[in-house]
Amino acid sequence: MSDELEPIEPDEAVQMYLHERRPEVASSTLQSHEYRLKHLLRWCQQEDVDNLNELSGRDLHRYKLWRQEDGDLTKASLKTQMDTVRVFVRFCESIDAVVPDLHEKVLSPTLSGSDNQRDVMLESERAEEILGHLRRFEYASLEHILLRLLWRTGVRAGGVRALDVDDYDSDEERLKVQHREATPLKNKDDGERYIALTTETCTVVEDWLAYERPDVIDDEGREPLLATKQGRPHISTVRDIVYRWTRPCQYGSGCPHDRDPDECEAEKHGHASKCPSSVSSHAVRRGAITHFLTEDVPEKVVSDRMNVSQEVLDQHYDRRSEEVKVEQRREYLDEM
Repeated sequence: MSDELEPIEPDEAVQMYLHERRPEVASSTLQSHEYRLKHLLRWCQQEDVDNLNELSGRDLHRYKLWRQEDGDLTKASLKTQMDTVRVFVRFCESIDAVVPDLHEKVLSPTLSGSDNQRDVMLESERAEEILGHLRRFEYASLEHILLRLLWRTGVRAGGVRALDVDDYDSDEERLKVQHREATPLKNKDDGERYIALTTETCTVVEDWLAYERPDVIDDEGREPLLATKQGRPHISTVRDIVYRWTRPCQYGSGCPHDRDPDECEAEKHGHASKCPSSVSSHAVRRGAITHFLTEDVPEKVVSDRMNVSQEVLDQHYDRRSEEVKVEQRREYLDEM
């Protein structure tokens, strides 16, 4: 242990960290970090760690194993948890609470290639962080309305891109998703449906239409709901926005990979997908579906809203743990 370290209790360090981040991030981001770090505080209490000066790389590895077992976490969930711990430990270095460079010993699972791609999703906590940041700093922007519609509706990226201004019904608070030759849906006519929106989402849509949406038409003479100055955005533009805004550094969470922004390849135009933490629009859809199911929305309702069969939903989209499923069944049966 370095003689220059100043003793500090874990809880005090966490409070200092949250106070430091409060002006920099949206409240949803701060709440998510506080939630994740509460687990670290539980572990410290359980292991009698009352001074962070004592924390070592081996301790952090033990915490990682404990957190995975304690929470029955997926690989992606554990990565999110440990990424936040790394950012916190790096802050602790700056206040002489832990040994220098300790954050480099906080190891997160690596999600790359085809490894568990069917399990990769945007988790609820991260989605709320992103939307909270957009609401505070980029309200009613193209990025805000795109990410909000993808998360709140679970529609495929191509389906959101296909929407026209006239597909939004402010009186009924809903969208009409339609299959058209120039903007086809994956399931064609079978993909057509109405999607109910919350009042809050409608407010964002209406503010976008009133104040931010460029007054343009596409090559078909239609008015795209999502629009750039050039017209309807290309699907690659939609996907790139998702990759950019799921990078933690984009919404104020700091880089969990300890990269230099000036040298990070994911900072280059069109290379946001190179960030290990960024996810695709399909991962956003998978996360939205899992979120709806976790909130006890019936599978049939989710199936109809997201335009996916219940069989495919079970096989490829539902990423709830078996522990969550059994507790939901228990609550349902207890109410009968």
